[in-house]
Amino acid sequence: MTEVLRVGDLAVCYLTRTGPKTVVRDVSFTVDSDTMVGLVGESGSGKSALVHAVAGLPRSVTAVVTGSVELEGEDLLHASPRALRRIHGTRIGFVGQNPFGCLHPILPLHKQFHHVLKAHGKARSRADSRAQAAAALDAVGIQQPERVLAGYAHELSGGMAQRAVIAMATVLRPRLLIADEPTTALDPTVQVQILDLLDSLRLQQHMAVLVVSHDLGLVANYCQTALVMKDGRVVEQGAVRDLFENPKHPYTAELFAEETGGLEGVPA
Repeated sequence: MTEVLRVGDLAVCYLTRTGPKTVVRDVSFTVDSDTMVGLVGESGSGKSALVHAVAGLPRSVTAVVTGSVELEGEDLLHASPRALRRIHGTRIGFVGQNPFGCLHPILPLHKQFHHVLKAHGKARSRADSRAQAAAALDAVGIQQPERVLAGYAHELSGGMAQRAVIAMATVLRPRLLIADEPTTALDPTVQVQILDLLDSLRLQQHMAVLVVSHDLGLVANYCQTALVMKDGRVVEQGAVRDLFENPKHPYTAELFAEETGGLEGVPA
């Protein structure tokens, strides 16, 4: 395993009408290839603000971000918008909570894949991008990918739509995949299927995966390490089994108290 992501003393301060509001405070962690790291905490703890800052994604509120974010040694925090556009897709993939918010509502899927591939110079022709898209959909378990590519987002179920989003996020084989609550809108059976898929892609593509979740059972069964956030800070981090069996911070103990049954199958 090699280190893919290094975050050091990261802080995010939103500039609001009522004054500055710090939502992430002095967060440091690393993510290695072939590993899935879980980011957990209650709503409002700063999880999404943290991963959006790490990925350099645009936000509706003006923010001041300080600290350091390095992707395989490259500084992301001070990267130009042009450099970030090059990095997004090729080296960082992103999967959000609502798959239908990530897919274009009036473009067929094959055109959406073509735009992604063409933007990064990876499509020699429309036929080539369609072939790559079909292979990506097949890799995420979508049957009859050509039929799906010809269709639109609204024709897909929630689980199918999230698989399509994952395919689009990984078609260029990024080194880091960020998944922000990727199963929130899905029923329990489909949630397991999506996490099985992310776990499989992690191993096949040797990706580093950072997954945000409020589902501690998910973290227990899929992640090797976890970070626990409260009020914008990481109050504890370490191997998942250690956090469940021997939490050091009272908040971690409280958060995990009802999830001890989820330890079955947790990596030792």
